[in-house]
Amino acid sequence: MDAYKDLAVSYDRLTSDVDYEATVKFYRQILNAEKVHPRTAADLACGTGSVTAILAKMGIPTTGVDMSEDMLTVAQQKTMELTPRPFFSCQRLERLRLPRAVDLAVCALDSLDYITEPEKCREAIRRVYRALNPGGIFIFDVNTPEKLRAMDGQVFLDEDDDVYCVWRGEFDEQTNICSYGMDLFQRQGKLWSRSFEEHREYAYSAETLTDYLKQAGFTRIAVYGDRRMAPPEKWEQRIYIKARKGIIK
Repeated sequence: MDAYKDLAVSYDRLTSDVDYEATVKFYRQILNAEKVHPRTAADLACGTGSVTAILAKMGIPTTGVDMSEDMLTVAQQKTMELTPRPFFSCQRLERLRLPRAVDLAVCALDSLDYITEPEKCREAIRRVYRALNPGGIFIFDVNTPEKLRAMDGQVFLDEDDDVYCVWRGEFDEQTNICSYGMDLFQRQGKLWSRSFEEHREYAYSAETLTDYLKQAGFTRIAVYGDRRMAPPEKWEQRIYIKARKGIIK
């Protein structure tokens, strides 16, 4: 079963602890440091559009891109009354093609890790480079390999009155992939429906991603700790990476 198909309608409730405002605030710190004032943006792997909505509320025309039609349906409903109203497109990042280039591309919540074939990840980064205006900036975060390895054998539980979700992590050293099977129970009237999804993330190192960015043509690459304007510590579970597309002189 496709990841995020049955999960889409319950995703926001199960991730209510995610501080999207803090994530966008960190983007703004990076943008200020780079002296970039984006007029247009793309929220890549936008999911239910939480980051998209915040960017739109800042007055930035934003395109949300995701491979899940179900997640995009929720995103469209969430942002229906915003001005400027975001545009959404169902695409895989390794096939990304925007209707027009943007000044800012962001990719939140370890979404690049979901591209479990390194060559496709490399191609996705190439596509992002092409989708940016000269001087544009790409900001994204990933789970560190240390975090994904530590998930092996772990069991996690999320629930509220209408949703119950339990998932189990398994890390394969040979494939460098963390898989987690997710059992999802959702209330439907007096009954509960059960579904199963498998999510898989590739453990990309900062060095590997930096190399992909350089190959694509990016410059001014920097790696940060989790929402900190400082290099990551060894214990870091999430890192952010910033890169710029060269300015045509």
